[in-house]
Amino acid sequence: MNVFLRELKANRKALIIWSVSIFLLVLSGMGKYTAYSSGATGAIFSEMPYSLKALLGIGSFDVTTMSGFYAFLFPYIEITAAIHAVLLGSSIIAKEERDKTTEFLMVKPVSRTSIITSKFLAALVNVMVVNVVTLISSILMAAAYNKGEDISGEVAAFLFSMFIVQLIFLSLGAVFSASLKNAKTSGSLAAGILFGCYVISKITDLTDRVNFLNVLSPFKYFNDQNIVNGNGLNVGIVILSISLVCILAMLTYFFYGKRDLSI
Repeated sequence: MNVFLRELKANRKALIIWSVSIFLLVLSGMGKYTAYSSGATGAIFSEMPYSLKALLGIGSFDVTTMSGFYAFLFPYIEITAAIHAVLLGSSIIAKEERDKTTEFLMVKPVSRTSIITSKFLAALVNVMVVNVVTLISSILMAAAYNKGEDISGEVAAFLFSMFIVQLIFLSLGAVFSASLKNAKTSGSLAAGILFGCYVISKITDLTDRVNFLNVLSPFKYFNDQNIVNGNGLNVGIVILSISLVCILAMLTYFFYGKRDLSI
């Protein structure tokens, strides 16, 4: 419990900054809906070639509707939350070596398994707070600008899919932090993989010929068009994604248990 509370306290300032940042992202993004929903803007988008709309993140969404506009805005929110998660995951071990607090941690009468569990739980709380802030701000801002049907259900589905993506990158960052000899490099490597996954998601948006690459990008595990259409999330993909998170978490325990800690 002491390690858990210590982690929450250590990440408190960063959590506030990330939460405020993502709130401002939602606020500024949703504030543009009025311009996108105008008839003239809709006509401009309809004239655009699909490749350009794919690069902009519009794709086949009707951004003149609130559900379509939120689907267009969502990837920018998602990658922001994913960056927070992957950096958080990579720092839960690395920061002990960076701050030279490993010796202090190891003299506590707790096992390495207990330490990792406490750190994971604290990181999970941080991820959940960011997700809840995003959910509440998204629903409130959508209600403020929406002139059509309520989209709270679609927003909740989007944010649940984002939560799973956050967990994947959180556990991925933790694996790198536990397995790399120099844990301090785990953040940059994990962030590099995250951006690689995002690039893959953009490439597959441009052409269906390389859709097989979607398996390499958590950003493409869930079909945003299905959510907009009210079909929710694919249960099979949810189960597989959670299984991936569990595997990555178990690998973190395994590597950390065998790690020669730098004191």
